[in-house]
Amino acid sequence: MILVAWDNFHEVRRLCHWGPVIALSVIAVCSTVAVLDSIIWYWPLDTAGGSINFIMLLNWTVLILYNYFNAMFVGPGYIPLGWKPENQDDTQYLQFCKVCQGFKAPRSHHCRKCNRCVMKMDHHCPWINNCCGHQNHAYFTSFLLLAPLGCAHAAAIFVMTMYTQLYERISFGWSTVRIDMSAVRQSQPLMPFSVAAFAGTLFALGLALGTTIAVGMLFVIQMKVILRNKTSIESWIEEKAKDRIQHYQTGEEFIFPYDLGSRWLNLKEVFTWSGVPKGDGILWPVHPECHQHTLTIEQLKQKADKRVRSVQYQAVEDYNGACCPMTKGVKTFFLTPCTEEPRIPLQRGDTILATRGSLYLNRYRNSISFPAGERIRGWFPRRCVEKCHYDTAAVDSAADKKAN
Repeated sequence: MILVAWDNFHEVRRLCHWGPVIALSVIAVCSTVAVLDSIIWYWPLDTAGGSINFIMLLNWTVLILYNYFNAMFVGPGYIPLGWKPENQDDTQYLQFCKVCQGFKAPRSHHCRKCNRCVMKMDHHCPWINNCCGHQNHAYFTSFLLLAPLGCAHAAAIFVMTMYTQLYERISFGWSTVRIDMSAVRQSQPLMPFSVAAFAGTLFALGLALGTTIAVGMLFVIQMKVILRNKTSIESWIEEKAKDRIQHYQTGEEFIFPYDLGSRWLNLKEVFTWSGVPKGDGILWPVHPECHQHTLTIEQLKQKADKRVRSVQYQAVEDYNGACCPMTKGVKTFFLTPCTEEPRIPLQRGDTILATRGSLYLNRYRNSISFPAGERIRGWFPRRCVEKCHYDTAAVDSAADKKAN
């Protein structure tokens, strides 16, 4: 009983994060102002059109919150701690997670925020303060569809309210436009449209239009990967597979194993009438020319290739791990990466093997480093390090030590 109560409390704590606070605030502001403006513009009890408009507005709010909270609290589904495949021979095709003390099932990835291996992980979304994965992918995508539709409806209400209320209050001169907010129409609305109401409506209109554009673009991105039965991570893995094959001229042909060849079949892998996704999150239907571990084998190849391509750096300046360091230059301060990934403290003389980098204005580098033999992933200012001249054997030796 105590364990269940603690788990429930832990889930509720997901709301105590800047992402859900901002998302729910936007939903609350747009919904509240839209309801009030509907009363001013199109009183629902006077006409059938007003009633339909009001019911649709409430319907959007309920559906948006339903899918939002399901995406947050249902969660993506996690691989059991210490998980192993039934066939022990399959472990050679899988990566081992030291944190979860188990093997990563096909399509799963370890999330540093959730601190668990996530089934069919797409990404960690700060707006729901949870991962998007196998069990909540449909809820999350439905939220991305409903939020722009609801905001577009609300934006239309805001525009029509301002138009009808200001139509007889605007006077045009030769060179000026004046708005008389004290003017009273013959048809007195149930609620007055004051200066504060106008400002609130204008503010809500900006939120609604911004949400429609931003979230609508995210919905399009999600649908592109869903229609090919992919995740955002798997799209990146596929791109790296093509890069690896082209770089080494191996002559391989990489076939993405989970594309069933039909957009409708791929769509049904995520969206079901019951709301429960197909499968157990471990075994998946695959392309006829592939098998369950086609993608995991490719990931192992890419992991080995990443060690070979790693670049050795040496720290030439101390760095305390501050998010926005004030002593590393103005550009470094203002161009800090917009991510919650950790910053890596450095001491002069540290040796780092960076396997992934960002050259944006040469200010920060995202890396996997090995100071004192420890594997750390995060960010540090690029001006704090210099590239070393080294031979391939040294890198291979360091990679072997890390692997062992």
